[in-house]
Amino acid sequence: MATKASRSAARLMMAPAVILLLGWMLVPLSMTLWFSFRKFLPLRGGDLGFAGFENYVRFATSSTFLPSVYTTLLIVGSVLVITVVLGTLLALLLDQPMWGQGIVRVLVIAPFFIMPTVSALVWKNMFMDPVNGLFGHLFKAFGAEPMVWLTDAALPSIIMIVSWQWLPFATLILLTATQSLDSEKLEAAEMDGATPIKRFWFIILPHLGRAITVVILIQTIFLLSIFAEIFVTTSGAFDTRTLTYLIFQRITDSQNIGLGSAGGVYAIILANIVALFLMRIVGKNLDS
Repeated sequence: MATKASRSAARLMMAPAVILLLGWMLVPLSMTLWFSFRKFLPLRGGDLGFAGFENYVRFATSSTFLPSVYTTLLIVGSVLVITVVLGTLLALLLDQPMWGQGIVRVLVIAPFFIMPTVSALVWKNMFMDPVNGLFGHLFKAFGAEPMVWLTDAALPSIIMIVSWQWLPFATLILLTATQSLDSEKLEAAEMDGATPIKRFWFIILPHLGRAITVVILIQTIFLLSIFAEIFVTTSGAFDTRTLTYLIFQRITDSQNIGLGSAGGVYAIILANIVALFLMRIVGKNLDS
């Protein structure tokens, strides 16, 4: 049993890491808040003084703000659905005995270790290019006109690229959870006449509940800040501009650090709203 002295010693040893972590988070946040209330134009005079809520009003009333929020949430929701559903199916498949099982698992997980920029370039040039891409050659092989993916279906293409990159992460977490399932329960259910669908719905899926929750929470944190895939492929055109990319454009186009900082505050607010919603809806599985 921990004593008061041991707890004090533990806090003392943890203090440097906690202080460093707080500084790592609070300093950028404080600077973002400071600049959001300033009219700061680096190439046109620098700091021009206090701007009040002008940057916030200007950013929120722009015609691209709400569409960028909608696009962000659509990408996040679509990628979560795809990765959780396909990740569950792949986890169940990889849990079955097969020849070369270790190699197959490594190949399935490998895309997660590819940098987002490299992943987007591979998809853009090797798969989605209408002239030299693999999809273009497949369309031609069946006598169809190649599709210009990043123009005609830009948003689905972004969702496809991001899902491909995050699917291995979901598969890895869900596979680990699947392997911890008591096989005796499945055998008993099978002997009682339960169909594979019922065994999955009433035994496997509830067992994967906490793992699915972890996948959703972690992926959402990173997906809300998606940037590289959009920058490399569409540059925000064709309704693929997310809130993060909109902030980047506001800073680079107008060279207004205050305006971009206000957008950053909106991004923080959106992330907290989504996190609160997820914790209330699916976070209960972590306590079960």
